Amino acid sequence: MKKNTPHSISLLNGFSDQDKKIIQQALAVVGKIPNDEDYMRPKGIEVATILLEFNVDLCTLIAAILSDPRLLNLSPKPLIKDHFGHTVAKIVNDVNWLNTITVYSPEMAEQPNQAETLRRMLLSMTQDVRAVLIKLAFRMQRLRGLAQEAQEVRQFIANETLDIYAPIANRMGVYQLKWELEDMAFRYLQPEAYRNIAKSLNDKRISRENSVTRFIDLLKEKLQQEGIEAQICGRPKHIYSIWKKMQRKNLAIDELYDLLAVRVIVDNLTCCYASLGVVHNYWQMIPKEFDDYIANPKENGYQSLHTVIVDSEGNRIEVQIRTQAMHDFAELGVAAHWSYKEGGKHDAAVTKSINSLRKLIANRDVEDDALGENFRNELFHDRVYVLTPKGQLIDLVKNATPLDFAYAIHTEIGHRCRGAKINGRIVNLTYKLKSGEQVEIITTKDGGPNRNWIDPNLGYLKTSAAISKVKSWFKNQQHSQNIPTGKTILEKEIQRLGVKSPNLQELIKYFKQEDANKLYEAIGRNDITAQQLATFFKIPELEASLIDVDSAKNQRLKKNPSSIICVEGVDNVLTSFASCCGPVHGDEIIGFISLKKGITVHRKNCENIAQLSLERQARLINVSWGTKEARYFVPIIIHAFSAQNMLNNITQVLSQAKIHIATAFLDTHPDFSAELHLTIQVKDTDQLIAIFNKISCLPNIVDVKRKI
Repeated sequence: MKKNTPHSISLLNGFSDQDKKIIQQALAVVGKIPNDEDYMRPKGIEVATILLEFNVDLCTLIAAILSDPRLLNLSPKPLIKDHFGHTVAKIVNDVNWLNTITVYSPEMAEQPNQAETLRRMLLSMTQDVRAVLIKLAFRMQRLRGLAQEAQEVRQFIANETLDIYAPIANRMGVYQLKWELEDMAFRYLQPEAYRNIAKSLNDKRISRENSVTRFIDLLKEKLQQEGIEAQICGRPKHIYSIWKKMQRKNLAIDELYDLLAVRVIVDNLTCCYASLGVVHNYWQMIPKEFDDYIANPKENGYQSLHTVIVDSEGNRIEVQIRTQAMHDFAELGVAAHWSYKEGGKHDAAVTKSINSLRKLIANRDVEDDALGENFRNELFHDRVYVLTPKGQLIDLVKNATPLDFAYAIHTEIGHRCRGAKINGRIVNLTYKLKSGEQVEIITTKDGGPNRNWIDPNLGYLKTSAAISKVKSWFKNQQHSQNIPTGKTILEKEIQRLGVKSPNLQELIKYFKQEDANKLYEAIGRNDITAQQLATFFKIPELEASLIDVDSAKNQRLKKNPSSIICVEGVDNVLTSFASCCGPVHGDEIIGFISLKKGITVHRKNCENIAQLSLERQARLINVSWGTKEARYFVPIIIHAFSAQNMLNNITQVLSQAKIHIATAFLDTHPDFSAELHLTIQVKDTDQLIAIFNKISCLPNIVDVKRKI
C-alpha cells in the first residue's frame, strides 16, 4: 500500500474511529493503482478532499474516493458493493457514468434549449443526488489542472463547464462550487479579460477592504444606538459575475454599484425596516438601486431589502438586509438564487429536491437514502431525454414512443415513420423510450399516418402535440379520399361488432350529418371515431348482444343448466352468457333479467352494465358460478409488430394447449403491424391467463388482451 499523502491524512479529520477505518479501507483500494497512470486525470482522493469543505456525509466521501476513474482499469475490479454497501456502489456507478458521458458539443452554446436539456438529462439519469455533487468536484479538480493540457482541450472543458456544470451547481444552490467553476472556466476562455478584472480588483483590494471595514464599524455603532442587534459582514464578489454584469449593463468595472457589498442579518422583520431607516438616515442612497423584496418577494420566494448608498469617501456600497430565516432560505438554495439568475420559474418539486440535497451536504448523520431519491424522482420524474443520430437532445414526456420522437423532430418525419431503431436495434413503434437512448427513425418516401396511432388503447402516441398532428392530417385529406375511407371503416366496424347493417338515414341523423357522403367523410377524417360507432350500434336490450358470428354454435353454448350458473332466489331459470364481454369461470359476474330470454350473465366490469340507466339497474340480479365444469367462448385481441408467421405461431400455441378456435379475423396495417381477433374456448380464467402468457412470449407480439 502507498504511503499516506497529505490529502489522505486530511480525509480522516473530524470522523469517528469507526468511520476512519472505513475511509482507510477505501484508501487501500485506490492504493493499488499503479503509479504510472495518467498524472493529469483527477484523482478520487483529491476530489474527496475538495468535498470536505462541504461537510459531506461518509457515503459521499467514500464514493468520491472510489470513483477514481483509474479503478475502472484495475484487474480484478474492486468489489465495492460487497465491502462498502449498496448506497456507495450506486453513487460510484452514477459518478462513473457522469465522468464518461460525451453528449456535449460546443454548438450547444448556440442552442440554449439544448444545454438546458442536457442538464436535465444528467440530473434525471442520476440515481443519487450525491453523485452530482461528486461530479462537480471532479470538474473543479479537472479545471485546476487544465493549464497542463492542450489549448483545444482547455477551450472545450471550459465551455462545457460554463454551459452545463456551473448552472447545475447554481441550480442546486452549491454556490461555492458554482463560483469557482465559473471563475476558473472564464480564466481559460478569456484570459485577458480575467486578468484585467483581477488586476483591477487587486489594485484596489486594500482600499476596498478598508472602506468596507469602516462602513461596517460605523453601521454597527449606529444600529447599537437604536438598540438593534445585527450580524454584519462583507460580501465577496467573483470575477465571472463581475464580467457578466459589466457586459449586461455595458459599464466599466469602476461604474458597478455592488463591488463593495455588505450583508446585515437581524432578528425580525421589524428590525429589517428599522435597519434600513438607519442606513438611509446616515448615508445618501441611490433611489433607482433600492428594492424591497420583503414586501414584494421575487417569484422564487427570495426576500431581502437591497439598497445602495454613497459613503463619505464617495464609495458606492450595496447593503442587503434580511432576517436569519430569510438568509437561511437564500443560502440553502431552495429554488431561490438559481431561478432568478437563470430566468426560470419557481417549482415546488425543485424546492423540495434542492432542500434534500442541502440536507445531505450539511449533515453527516443523514443516512436516509430517500433524500437522494427525492431529487431524481420528484424533479424530472415526468420527462425522458433521448438523442438523435447527430447528437441532438430531444425532451419528451415520460412513456413517449419512437413515434412521439419522430413527430418532435418534424411533422413529415412523423407522418412517414414506419419503424425505429434504439441504439441500433429495431423496436416496435409502441416502445417506451428511456433517457440517454439514441433514436433513429425509419421512414418511407410516401404515405401518411395510420389511424391506429391515435387510438389511446394501442399506445402508439403519448404526446398531445403528436396526436393533434395525426388528427390534422386526416382532417386535411381531400374530400374524395375520405369518403371511400369512411365507407371501408364503417363496413369493418359492422363486421367487427357482429351487427346488421344499419339504416343509413338513422346513422346520418344520429351523427347530425347532412347526407351519406358527409357521414362517410366524417368517419374517414376520424371526426366520428370507432368508439362512437360502437356506441351507436349498442342494442337497447342487453340480451340482444348475444348476436355472434357463429349463431348456431353459440346458441348451444350460451344456454346453460342451473348447475353452471346459480341465480340468487330463482330456481330453474334460463341463463345465457353475453357475448359482449364473454364471461369465463373465475370472472366476477352479474345477471341481467331479460324480458324474453331469462337471465343474461355479464362480467361485472362489462361496459354495457356500467352504462345501464337507473331504471334498468333495477333488473340486475346476483349470480355465481355453479359446480359443473363447462367451457366458454372468449373474444381476444392480439397486437403484433409484424403479421409474418403470426397466425401460424399462435395457432400452434393454442393447438398444443388443446384450445379450440371458434372464429379468427386478421387485420393488417400500412406500418406492417397486425391485429388478430380470435374467439377461443377455455374452461376458466386460469387457463386463459396461461394462454395469454404463452402468446406474449412469441416473436413480434406487442400485447394480448380480452375484448371488452
